[in-house]
Amino acid sequence: MRTLLTNGSVYSPVDPHATAIAFDDGVVTWLGDDTGAAAYADGADEVIDLDGKLVTPAFVDAHVHTVGIGVLLNGLDLTGARNLAEALDRLAAHAAGLPEGAVIEGSNWDETRWPERRPPTAAELDRAAGGRPVYLSRVDGHSGVVSSAFVSAVPGLTAREGYDASGRVERDANHAVRDALSEDLGGADIAATQARALEDARTAVRAMAAKGIGAFHEMAAPHIGPRWELPLVRQAADELGLHSTLYWGEPGAFEVLDQYGVVGLAGDLNADGALGSRTAALREAYADQTDHRGHAYLTAEQIAEHVIACTERNIQAGFHCIGDQALDNIARGFDLAAEKVGVQALVAVRHRLEHVEMPSPQAIATFARYGVAASVQPMFDGLWGGPDDMYAERVGERWRGMNPLASLAREGVVLAFGSDSPVTELGPWEAVRAAAFHHTPEERITVRAAFQAHTRGGWRAVGVDDAGMLAPSLPATYAIWQSEADLVVQTPDQRVAAWSTDPRAGVPVLPDLSDDAPVPTCLRTVVGGRVVHDVLVADGTQI
Repeated sequence: MRTLLTNGSVYSPVDPHATAIAFDDGVVTWLGDDTGAAAYADGADEVIDLDGKLVTPAFVDAHVHTVGIGVLLNGLDLTGARNLAEALDRLAAHAAGLPEGAVIEGSNWDETRWPERRPPTAAELDRAAGGRPVYLSRVDGHSGVVSSAFVSAVPGLTAREGYDASGRVERDANHAVRDALSEDLGGADIAATQARALEDARTAVRAMAAKGIGAFHEMAAPHIGPRWELPLVRQAADELGLHSTLYWGEPGAFEVLDQYGVVGLAGDLNADGALGSRTAALREAYADQTDHRGHAYLTAEQIAEHVIACTERNIQAGFHCIGDQALDNIARGFDLAAEKVGVQALVAVRHRLEHVEMPSPQAIATFARYGVAASVQPMFDGLWGGPDDMYAERVGERWRGMNPLASLAREGVVLAFGSDSPVTELGPWEAVRAAAFHHTPEERITVRAAFQAHTRGGWRAVGVDDAGMLAPSLPATYAIWQSEADLVVQTPDQRVAAWSTDPRAGVPVLPDLSDDAPVPTCLRTVVGGRVVHDVLVADGTQI
């Protein structure tokens, strides 16, 4: 099948002036100007007049939890609750439509946004949910709260490390709660639980496609969900047509590689926790809890052991790492691994790290030396950075050195952007904007560099160097975008200006993301020639 797009702006390093592009059987075959496009119109199965719209490579989200996204979209979402009372009201409204005894799972509350500055208690959940079993996960996923009925339904929960009588759970207790949810809590049929997980995964991949995301990296781990979710995530992606790359965060679990098609024992293999839950491992105490430095879950020696084992099998190792102490441990672990297997062996495998929020300059240099990719989330700074938000509350002035995108890039560390959704919403343009307008000016990167990190960077993080851009012979994996400017511009010169953030006149590049300008709307997403999201009709107008 041949598709020809004309009269638009095509973002490509091959021809920065391109206004048209042709695809044959899932491959880019030509790009150039509208005059040259005439030769490709004959025999084309589909010709679309873009009327100034932008065509880019599809985004890659390098860190998602697919079933968790679906749970959030299909269930109880506490995102944006302005106070504790509103969160409890949402819970009560959700519970009112459920049978007695139904298990309720919700997520994304953030007590740092509330005037009460505290999470709900078990007693409050009991009242709001009418005594039903309830688990509400904090926005970072590293802690939560449970109702009394939920506690009673999980044998031994009160003896787990991280359980508090108020109903708060973290560490082992939080993991036990998640395990219970994925099994048969409340007498649910496990087949029904798996069917619900598949529907949640389908909801999630449709949401990704609608945001112009053509590929994603699934960060599965025992504390997030059971192994049986992995084939369901892949099934949902394959059904729609998205490209999925699966990781499993468990050391030594090499049997999952062939059994589930996992490419690495990486991702959310936790070296520590999260700042919001005060479980990230810090060198110095938390600013708002001065007798506490978080939790390091792995020693440098354990990290080295895992990296060595993966390197010898030529598969990616990786870790969830946020606090400076955890990142120091990882840097030391890589040094120890290099002593055993050599620097070139580490570089060849392309190991990866997730989040990388508080690395020292020395740690960054170490990661660059060993060719480690940094899978990072710019929206973490966008949501929680700055002198008056959660990071500053937790670590004081140390917030200024957090999420150091420019520092990582200057050292040559490959950046791959992701959302960590459902921790933050799916929103690749919002992530590009957050990187370009970082709260710490010294850590800002250009819109072009940020866009590359969210496209080519995601492919490079899984060892694929010839994807994530539009050029002849490469896969037809792209998105078509409309901005508000499309609705008012008339001439070709104006169309170019509408998309241009480059001071050189006449070069169409990327949208203006400054001053909270509305992000573009995705009208079509295509992966390898297969349309996975579409609101266009034959003439290129929006349905």
